[in-house]
Amino acid sequence: MTNAPTTPSPIPDRPSLDGLEDKWAQVWREERTYAFGGTADRSKVFSIDTPPPTASGSLHMGHVFSYTHTDCMARYKRMAGFDVFYPIGWDDNGLPTEKRVQNFYGVRGDATLPYEPGYVPPFAGDTKSIKAADQQPISRQNFIELCDELTVKDEEAFESLFRRLGFSLDWDIQYRTIDDRSRATAQQAFLRQLARGEAYTAEAPGLWDVTFQTAVAQAELEARDYPGAYHRVAFHRVAADGTTGEPVHIETTRPELLPACVALVAHPDDERYQGLFGTSVTSPIFGVEIPVVAHPAAEMDKGAGIAMCCTFGDLTDVIWWRELRLPTRSVVTRAGRVQAEVPAWVADAKGDRGTEVFEEMAGKTVHSAREVVVEALRASGDLDGEPQKTQRKANFYERGEKPLEIVTSRQWYIRNGGRDVELNEALQARGDEIDFHPSFMRSRYKNWVAGLNGDWLVSRQRFFGVPIPVWYRLDASGEPDYDAPIAPAEDTLPVDPAAQTPPGYTEDQRDQPGGFTGDPDVMDTWATSSLTPQIAGDWRGAEAGTSDLFGKVFPMDVRPQGHDIIRTWLFATVVRSHFEHGSVPWTDAAISGWILDPERKKMSKSKGNVVTPEDVVVEHSADAVRYWAASGRLGTDAAYDTGQMKVGRRLAIKLLNASKFALGFGEPEL
Repeated sequence: MTNAPTTPSPIPDRPSLDGLEDKWAQVWREERTYAFGGTADRSKVFSIDTPPPTASGSLHMGHVFSYTHTDCMARYKRMAGFDVFYPIGWDDNGLPTEKRVQNFYGVRGDATLPYEPGYVPPFAGDTKSIKAADQQPISRQNFIELCDELTVKDEEAFESLFRRLGFSLDWDIQYRTIDDRSRATAQQAFLRQLARGEAYTAEAPGLWDVTFQTAVAQAELEARDYPGAYHRVAFHRVAADGTTGEPVHIETTRPELLPACVALVAHPDDERYQGLFGTSVTSPIFGVEIPVVAHPAAEMDKGAGIAMCCTFGDLTDVIWWRELRLPTRSVVTRAGRVQAEVPAWVADAKGDRGTEVFEEMAGKTVHSAREVVVEALRASGDLDGEPQKTQRKANFYERGEKPLEIVTSRQWYIRNGGRDVELNEALQARGDEIDFHPSFMRSRYKNWVAGLNGDWLVSRQRFFGVPIPVWYRLDASGEPDYDAPIAPAEDTLPVDPAAQTPPGYTEDQRDQPGGFTGDPDVMDTWATSSLTPQIAGDWRGAEAGTSDLFGKVFPMDVRPQGHDIIRTWLFATVVRSHFEHGSVPWTDAAISGWILDPERKKMSKSKGNVVTPEDVVVEHSADAVRYWAASGRLGTDAAYDTGQMKVGRRLAIKLLNASKFALGFGEPEL
């Protein structure tokens, strides 16, 4: 009797996780398993406003952690019968990219240099971080090209890892925050806000990073301890008959700003200074006459209880300057150095000593200028005792290494409730329309909005970003008319005012009297990222009548993100949706915690405790890593735990073995 031939079983003898990621990623790609179907009924759609990771180096375990949570939601909703809209984007414009390009290629942008076709940078990731002074200056366009080149490489690596991890993203709906679609969307939203009066330009004091040479928004600040010293300095009273009375002592950590002093300020209830309010004093060394005024923000129990207001030393100075309508006497430039020219108010003051000291300060960094002033105060007898060392809180840009200065410059702003009580209350109320997971994260949102003290500064003095899409007419003297910017038509977007001309002008009229000039700035990265629902959902197509996608996915169902960017990404997205659509951008916000190292410290590159996801996936498998990530809870920091990954790997092997056992019985006979 002959045995019938049998078909070889597709089940491996020894089930293994090895190679599964690559095998199934290829199947899902070819069959478009996770593509959005375009269901007409909005009630059958589950749309996700996926976070676009920053393309500036490598992904970290925090990405794996939070994206796994989102992927679990997406897969569950598919099994529940929903058509899941799950796009992916890459946040590739802004300062992180520029900083990486500077270090990777050893270059820095210089807007004054001409474009060099076929430019080859001195390095290509084959050297350590290079000091700014040693970086090769290149043209704006050459620098932008290198930014674009490097971000594409980073994004290819990111996509490979995301596919290997098995994230069920719809790779057909993919965008970059610097691509034409994103730039056009950001510029269209900006122009509409400009037309409605929600975006405006103003010359005003603002926070400035001298290293990156750009303005910084309130949401990007970090308060850090910084070494300093209190200097007890004597100002001199001016009597009615012109004689000098008893000195008035103040304590300051920034004596180099004495030539920028515009007033002495004390609390209106401080009995010590009641007789001084409404009188004048002269500044030591510089001899400039300044008023003594009252303001409730002065702290009676701090130092001498009376402080000098300078333009500008800190944010309190800005408040006093604005509310008391004080003059502007700035002496620190954008470079973080004292201006070269002796200001008129110093030159016109009595005596020559002020001019001599200022000339010695001119061109120096604020630190060196401080040493000059302190030595001059010692010599004049106006320094009471020696400086007392202290640790003071200073504002830093979150990516910067030096304290921020406050300089006056023209910038663009979007109204966000920082100066409008009614708008502030409306944006706080928007938070009540969103279900936060966990719910206590709503208080972080509302506390941030309630504490705003200024509008959203959206312009940046950088290169690789979405250009501010306006030009300005120049008068006969070559001065720009900032009150009537020239805007492009929406159907011509995206535009680059530095490379294109406005309607009715020719290139030879650029920067010429009677001609035009382009706005030189770009938008900050959040001004584009705050429109991720509009970019992914093709809002521009809906507005133009060429796409019906936006109506099917917006407002979106969920925004997954980290708790540290509630004040930036989440709030900024709510602001844009409030103005443009009169609604919230999504109904739910899923807030992730941080990934901590085994010692419960946040993982970060600066601490050297980062674990590379690629190596972990190779060692433990995607299923094992996902098992660890899925065990974490929303809103709670989680420790990096390879033990949980080993448990997950064993579970996956057991499931494969169980499947082999069940499938080994073959098809049942009917």
